[in-house]
Amino acid sequence: MKRGPQRSVDQKAVLDAALELIDAGGLTMRALATRVGLTPGALYTYFPDRAAIVTALTDRLLGEADLGLLEDEGRPPGERIAAFALNLREVLMRHPAAVPSILGAAFSGPVALRVGESLLAALPDPRAAYTVMVYVLGSIALEAAEIRGPGPVPPEAERIAARRVAFDIEPEAFPRTYAAADAIAAYISTGQFRWGLERVLAGLAAGK
Repeated sequence: MKRGPQRSVDQKAVLDAALELIDAGGLTMRALATRVGLTPGALYTYFPDRAAIVTALTDRLLGEADLGLLEDEGRPPGERIAAFALNLREVLMRHPAAVPSILGAAFSGPVALRVGESLLAALPDPRAAYTVMVYVLGSIALEAAEIRGPGPVPPEAERIAARRVAFDIEPEAFPRTYAAADAIAAYISTGQFRWGLERVLAGLAAGK
């Protein structure tokens, strides 16, 4: 039997390098091959294209969140979902530059499928489960969009303060917006994320 091409780099090392490139602002197959010491052709023995790499990275990052929080049947469904969503937000906000790619990925890896299955166990109506995921991932995406440049993510309090300083509008022209400036600056906060998620879940529960 003819053997396939030998792999000289561990697949985990390839994904490590891919995540580093995304965090630094750009992932291409050529740059990734250079980073791990492979030719571009050899890299295709690991992943057929960039989309496959992003799908694998999506699964990997989902796997860094504590799925046990979502699967804890000793807690009410809403508490399980909220706990997992907050943990997932924490994981993804370590890699804000990767969030746009993740949102465009196929959620078809084993971890992604397990997350979907566990979410449906907590929210059996697939429309409700989809609504929650849209809120969670959409909120994370908006937050990540403000800070996805290279370098460490600033602490939340610093980001809120910077947003507030930059919030410069005419109070006479936009009085309601001006009065709500503090709340608007905190849109990127854990408190706002939790506030919205709790109300989404409460609305879904009330609509059964």
